[in-house]
Amino acid sequence: MRTRPFFVKTVGRRKTAIANLELVPGSGKIIVNRLLAEDFFSGHHRSRLIVEQPFQSLTCPTFDANVSVRGGGLKSHAKSLQLSRARALLVIHPRNKKLFREYQFLTCDARKKERRKYGLKKSRKAPQFSKRL
Repeated sequence: MRTRPFFVKTVGRRKTAIANLELVPGSGKIIVNRLLAEDFFSGHHRSRLIVEQPFQSLTCPTFDANVSVRGGGLKSHAKSLQLSRARALLVIHPRNKKLFREYQFLTCDARKKERRKYGLKKSRKAPQFSKRL
């Protein structure tokens, strides 16, 4: 199997979603998990807009994005993909860092679900306390 040469490889994360992106010279297509972005985010117009924002904010040569995303939901997929695309474009055009910071494309949302602690029902919910036994 022959693979196409990639231009840039980057990673974007949000909650439990991880997007591994390969940017290759091409016509501007976004392929997510072997589907076009329009098909992958079908019915979720805002998620598709989130993914396309870093490319719309600058005029640059066209690149194809091959992405594999796993974990999380559709919005987390879109946000992690947005971060990975912004990082890839920053490798190609470093002068756009100020613009990407202004639009908050390079800001990673690191919030994750807090783990469950022993002796508790959830991460912070304690069992009901009773004085009488």
